[in-house]
Order: sequence, then structure tokens, then C-alpha cells
Amino acid sequence: MARRQGQAWKALATVALLGAGCADPSGPTEEPVPYDWKLPAGFPKPRVPEDNPMSEAKVQLGRRLFYDKRLSLNGTQSCGSCHEQARAFTDGRVHAVGSTGQAHRRNGQGLANVAYATSLTWANSALTTLEAQALVPLFGREPVELGFADQQDVLLERLRADPDLTARFAEAFPNEATPVSLATLTRALSAFERSLISGTSPYDRYLYGKEVDALSPAAKRGLQLFLSERLECDHCHSGFNFQDATVHEATKEPVLPYHNTGLYNEDGQGAYPAGDTGLFEITFRPDDMGRFKAPSLRNVAVTGPYMHDGSVETLSDVLDHYAAGGRARAANGGQPSPLQSAFVRGFELTPEEKADVIAFLESLTDTAFLTDPRFADPATVP
Repeated sequence: MARRQGQAWKALATVALLGAGCADPSGPTEEPVPYDWKLPAGFPKPRVPEDNPMSEAKVQLGRRLFYDKRLSLNGTQSCGSCHEQARAFTDGRVHAVGSTGQAHRRNGQGLANVAYATSLTWANSALTTLEAQALVPLFGREPVELGFADQQDVLLERLRADPDLTARFAEAFPNEATPVSLATLTRALSAFERSLISGTSPYDRYLYGKEVDALSPAAKRGLQLFLSERLECDHCHSGFNFQDATVHEATKEPVLPYHNTGLYNEDGQGAYPAGDTGLFEITFRPDDMGRFKAPSLRNVAVTGPYMHDGSVETLSDVLDHYAAGGRARAANGGQPSPLQSAFVRGFELTPEEKADVIAFLESLTDTAFLTDPRFADPATVP
């Protein structure tokens, strides 16, 4: 089923790219003003597809579309319904819920710094661009998110009926003969999502701003523990974005790492629940059983619950999972899953050390990002 769905999305993405709108036969017009990233200190410039350069007009259009409930068939949800700014663009639920009320099998992911992510879902290595990924919530059938399925024309007619929105599409895509198309829709959404850069947390002010008091003594001790060989956290949560699956303009070869963290081991051989086996669903390679991407830890204190299925409620519980060498060990006589990462081997923390690590993780919360009016719903914050 997963492989067939992947092939379907590939076909739909191809249609979107080919149907990007023919160039205006009257000839090229002036391109919109390039986008000013306003990157935080220590952040490289994101890699952007050649066919979707950033512009202020495109980002502003994408912002409007992101919060527009007309992007769901029944008009009840927008992208912003499941990606709330105050939660670093997650939703706080164990499992996401689509526009029809259908509960999904996975925890909703945050969008902070998604411009740098090489893997855009929990475990689908076939989706590597935001433009292609945007098709999934719009047209997916299992699970239903925004609910348009094969009703692409309904969506486009709905958008084209709005003169103001049509004018904004024309401004953002001045060289398109048909400004409102599936391709321009996904490109505008992707441009806005790439603009969601978070990098002014207390940790950033301490590291890059040289504010020695930006981190509490507890957070500083927690940072040392985070980087220690005892905990091994930084092997999967590395670099400026605290994520190994990271790409930017200077990256030579983007990587797509996935990890089995020993969350489940149902048969003693590493099996995950049949309803969600991770990357294995795509590749059918036995070693990929239970492998999922490691998300960025930026703003992690506001993005719970955790793990791909939302089964770990708090940061304290997350540390307990890794300290145990994987939650599944307890159900298997203390034996680790043969498929879990070698970095998930267990460790000991005193209560004080655990509190220090949590203090450090909380220092990655970027309150300016969570309240930045540039990313808010334009209906409430113009």
C-alpha cells in the first residue's frame, strides 16, 4: 500500500510540475523582489529549488494560503490548523486529525527550520522537496488531511474565483500564463514554509550572541551532558539545527538518515507494530524496520508529545526511554532490539543531571519565533 501511494504521489507531482503554467507568450516580465532571509547568526543560507526562487510576494502569498481554510474540501481546516505557530507549527496532539475528523496514525511534525530538512515526513524517503510534500495533505486519501483527493479542479476553481487572491498569484508568478495552478499553489506554500526560520533562542544568544547569561547554569551543565559520549544525543541531533538530516546551500551531498530507537520490539527480532513499520514500508528492506527520521530539537519543549506515534508524553519520559536503551527492552528481558541504533545503548542520569538536560532542551525554545507576526495568520495579524 505504501509503495503504491508513493508511486501515486510521484505521478501527481509530475503532473504538477508539467502543469506549472506555460510561460506567458507576451514575453518575460520583471521578477518579484528577491526574499531577504534575515538569517540568524550561525545559520547558512537554505538550499532552494531552481524553479522556485524565493521572493517576498511569493512568501506573502504562501502565508495567506497556509492559513486559508478553502484549502480543505469541506472548508474546516487550513494548513495552520495542524501547524500552530505557538507550538512551533505542531498541534499538541498525540495523532494529527484531518478535516473530516479522521485521526492519523502519526504525530504531527513541526515546521520550524523545515527549509533545512532533507527528510520531510517521518519515514518516506521519496518525498524530498516541500513542493512535492505539499501534495500529500491536499490530495491524500489515507489518511485524509485536507480532503481534495482527485478533485484538483474544485480546489483551483475555488481559488481562481477570488479576485484579490488571483492578483496576488499574478504578482508572485508574473511569468505564468496561468498564475493560479497546482504548481504555483505548492510553490507559494513551500516558499512560506522555507521562511519559517527559528534561531534566536537563549542557546543561540549564548553561543552566537556571546550573552554569557543567556543560559542558566543548569542549562549549561545540560549542554555538556547533551554533547557527552555518555548520552550520545548529538550523533542524531547535530549541527546548528540539532538534526542530522540537514541540507543547505553549501551541502555537497544531502543525506537521508533514519533511525530505529528501540521504541518497539514486538517479536524479539525488532518488529514494530504492523500499522506503522517506518521506512520499511517504502523500501521493504528488513534493516529498515522501525526506522524514522530524527526531528530537529529546536523548540522541542513546545512540540510534545514525542516520537513518530506521539507515544512519549514529556521530555522527562523521552530521557527515560533513552536512558533505558530503548523502551522495548523492558518487555524483552532487558535485551535490545537487534535493529536499533548503536547509539541507543542506555545511560544513567542522576535526578539533578536529568533536570539539567531538560533545562538545556528548554533553552532551545525561540519565543520570538513563536510570536513573530511575519508567520502569523494574516487575518489576525496583517
